[in-house]
Amino acid sequence: MMSNALRWVVLVAFISLTICGNMLVCLAVATSRHLHQISSCFIVSLAVTDLLLGLLVLPLSAMLELRNGRWPLGGVLCNIYISLDVMLCTASILNLLAISVDRYLAICSPLCYPRKVTPLRVAITLTAIWMCSLAVSFVSIHLGWNTPDFRLQNQHWDMWDEGEEGRTCRYEWNNNYVLLNAFGSFYLPLLVMCGMYHRIFCVAREQVRRIRATTPSFAQSASAAATAREHKATVTLAAVLGAFVICWFPYFTYFICMGMWAEKTPSNLLHSVVLWLGYLNSALNPILYPALNRDFRRAYGQLLRCRGAN
Repeated sequence: MMSNALRWVVLVAFISLTICGNMLVCLAVATSRHLHQISSCFIVSLAVTDLLLGLLVLPLSAMLELRNGRWPLGGVLCNIYISLDVMLCTASILNLLAISVDRYLAICSPLCYPRKVTPLRVAITLTAIWMCSLAVSFVSIHLGWNTPDFRLQNQHWDMWDEGEEGRTCRYEWNNNYVLLNAFGSFYLPLLVMCGMYHRIFCVAREQVRRIRATTPSFAQSASAAATAREHKATVTLAAVLGAFVICWFPYFTYFICMGMWAEKTPSNLLHSVVLWLGYLNSALNPILYPALNRDFRRAYGQLLRCRGAN
């Protein structure tokens, strides 16, 4: 009982943090005129995605944890739950990818940014993100593309029909689906994000080098400020990319291993750890992305009535 009570408290706190943090991002953009810019669209899309994950998926995932994997709501709702989970996690990762590309264009091509990043292109990008997320979740799962025999998973049991050993809400995988899904949903976005942020870091370092080269020896404050900016940029990029890798790399590695060697019995504890570690990224996003922006920090302060709100 003590163990279950502790798990219950931790899960409720985690879900509340995810919901409140992403709601704060949406409210910050809605109430601050400084954030009414086109680059905020991707951050709002990310926040909405993570907010929906916290509202629709995480409570059901917590229920599975507290019931030791037993699912009482039938096969149809199980497939809907799994599809929502896959769709929202995929959309969250693709939104992170879009943010990295947006920042790359803003920093590396600032003069061409207004011409390249238009409202129409942003709308097309966001539509493509959600269409791709739907394709790898609801479409593929409900057409049976993910199962070894290409049949719809979890379809032959009803609500509260747990049987003698209990029903588990399973996400079935076949080899081709695992490889395509993992590569398209994680490894390819990871490679692109690494390339974008590496280029951003190189451009920032080059700007610092130019500032130092043109700064007279007596103007040490400007050089010190440039060094501070370089350090901040390094820490920011390391935090953003590091959190993404730490949260999602274990899950997709596990995902591939279980899919390629289906005869292995998956560990419930290991599955729970890597799954909730991936969910952690949705709780960290409101901190890592908007909170590193001065306008977002100011909006946060106004919403939370902090002393530095002005």
